[in-house]
Amino acid sequence: MNLKPWLLLAGAIGSEVTGSLSLKAAIDQPAWYGLVVVGFLAAFVFLALVLREGMALGVAYGIWGALGVALTAVFGAVLYGEPLTALMGVGIALIMGGVVTIELGSQRAAARERQEANA
Repeated sequence: MNLKPWLLLAGAIGSEVTGSLSLKAAIDQPAWYGLVVVGFLAAFVFLALVLREGMALGVAYGIWGALGVALTAVFGAVLYGEPLTALMGVGIALIMGGVVTIELGSQRAAARERQEANA
């Protein structure tokens, strides 16, 4: 398994979460807007590199978006005291289940394509 696209995807997720969390901080301290711009720009660069590595768009974007939402909610609670209820926890668990389902479906489709190519 090639880890490079996954490491790039982790960079995209981390950058996007950093940009989002910095956006909240920038409301009171505008100097944070610099990190907002850098975070979102880096996120899109990383995402483009993930796609260049051959990861399917639906998989990359789905994981990027889902984990970004989940991590932003968790870190928003930790850093800014925003609510994180049990129901929100269920939502995050459902997001994670969706991410796993998308990845499993992608792996099966790739295996089927390889099998058909070898037939």
